[in-house]
Amino acid sequence: MLTSRTVLARPVPAGTSPRRLRALLLVAVSGALLMQAPAARALDAFVRTPVPAAAEKSYRSARDALRAGVREYNAGDKEGAARALEYAAGQGHALALWKLGRMYAEGDGVPHDDLKAFEFFSRIADASTDDSGDSQNAAVTGSAFTALGSYFLDGIKGTYVRPNPERAYDMFNYAASYYGDPNAQYNLARLYLDGNGVEADSRQAARWFNLAAEKGHHPAQALLGDMLVNGAGGVPQQRVKGLVWLSLARDGVQSRKDDWIVALYDKNWAAASPDDRNEAQTQLQTVGSIKRRN
Repeated sequence: MLTSRTVLARPVPAGTSPRRLRALLLVAVSGALLMQAPAARALDAFVRTPVPAAAEKSYRSARDALRAGVREYNAGDKEGAARALEYAAGQGHALALWKLGRMYAEGDGVPHDDLKAFEFFSRIADASTDDSGDSQNAAVTGSAFTALGSYFLDGIKGTYVRPNPERAYDMFNYAASYYGDPNAQYNLARLYLDGNGVEADSRQAARWFNLAAEKGHHPAQALLGDMLVNGAGGVPQQRVKGLVWLSLARDGVQSRKDDWIVALYDKNWAAASPDDRNEAQTQLQTVGSIKRRN
């Protein structure tokens, strides 16, 4: 049987179009889900979450239901928002599917249910037709593939979604390469750094961290900075540049979950020479000046 690992683990032949690569990926993932999902659902490429009867309300269109859902969510009526979004999702509206996936993943106004979230994200991936990632739904689609990668990485306990780092790699690689999703780029870099689902490659890790870091992804900035300061795994040592990235990551810390960024910054900053710290400060002032002008 063809698997996603055999499709995407080896180098992609020159000239392979994004459409062809996406088709290979979805065939592989569909096969994995069909083998693991209940037989009654085996005709679908991805398992379909049915739209509850409560969602059957009269709306002019899926877009109208989406707008109602967003309005009710912002007003604090998340139960009403879920009903409206479920109606739009039943019509295949990608943004409604994505929002419902996020709500179920976080238990935000609905019971926490990772399998439902997985299935909503799967429907987006199954329906996507983008070649370049430039369409209106590109960000939503890229985010959906990234979410699927996270679920494949850890699995969903008690369900047919088993941990599969190789398939997680495929999802992150697709979202990172064709949709430029910074979370996918970060997660892909982590797989390369840890040798999880793919052969360890510090240079590839640094490359993907850099792409995410340039988009303001603070964890990517922190890990890239640490790699550059220490020249880890054959990555050329660039101490000042590494300190700059670590400083930018430190400035972006917003909650206790980012305490590890603070610790990484403190460790590297304390070990740096006075000259390197001074040069990093000078470069940070330049970066701040550019940001203020923009």
